[in-house]
Amino acid sequence: MHLQSALRLAERQWHEVTWEARCIRRALSAIDTPVVVLKGAAYLLANLPAARGRIFSDIDLMVSRQAIDAVEDALFAAGWISEERDPYNVRYYREWMHEIPPIRHVHRGTTIDLHHTITPPTSRFKVDGAELLSRIQPIPGQPGLYTLHPVDMVLHSAAHLFMEGDFGRGLRDLLDLNDLVIHFSRAPGFWDELLDRATHLGLQIPLSHALTHLNRLFSTAPPQRLEQQVQSLDRSTMSRHVMSSLLGLALRPDHPHCDGPYTGLARWLLYVRSHHLRMPMYLAVPHLVRKAFMRLKKKQPEEAR
Repeated sequence: MHLQSALRLAERQWHEVTWEARCIRRALSAIDTPVVVLKGAAYLLANLPAARGRIFSDIDLMVSRQAIDAVEDALFAAGWISEERDPYNVRYYREWMHEIPPIRHVHRGTTIDLHHTITPPTSRFKVDGAELLSRIQPIPGQPGLYTLHPVDMVLHSAAHLFMEGDFGRGLRDLLDLNDLVIHFSRAPGFWDELLDRATHLGLQIPLSHALTHLNRLFSTAPPQRLEQQVQSLDRSTMSRHVMSSLLGLALRPDHPHCDGPYTGLARWLLYVRSHHLRMPMYLAVPHLVRKAFMRLKKKQPEEAR
């Protein structure tokens, strides 16, 4: 019963996402800019194996930084508005992040995350969005909508998983990554191109973590001839072993019965690390302090009830 319900929900979402894609194309038809669909919605619209049974809560889009204001205005005119009212959070998104605050449709309730690249500009692993847009691929049957190049799609999935710091759905995201790698590796030269592209974009370390845990959990690995090149992605042996241990604890099913004695600590350390990677310390420390204060402030009225 539960599996049948989940499959029906996934089928319903397929219809909803294809409808939303049509609405997005209509809303942006007057703007001369490619619109790239990211993550779950991209897997679904491009009919990739990672879309099978996939449930997601929003649609991620990417456009050039120069076009993001025009795209936001056009989506606003079509009914998508930002519900973020906190001035600090608005500044956080627009100055330091790779996306604007989420926008939600006033009638249908669908949410769009609008990006101009795949990692924050303040990040240690910042990626030039224009570099990604130069290699995008059209989605068949969806004129005006694109996906990232296959190797860029894999690198985005790796960067998102190992930099975001939220591992509540980490195992699902790693399974997505495994599906992508298995599917795209059927093309000749995929592995060489993936490793070269990671070096070009500066995403060697996220890819190193991804390959370690794809091999650990799914026995998915590059060809043996590339072993030395894979090892050179992260030259710090100590860092590689520490991260492998922490991620081994964090990448467990999100259920109390699956947690070990150090799972919570591992996820907290990775959460702090994610903020350190996303922004320099002079921004990260005040941001974390403020988030902790706001959580405490929100909790106090709830406890008083």
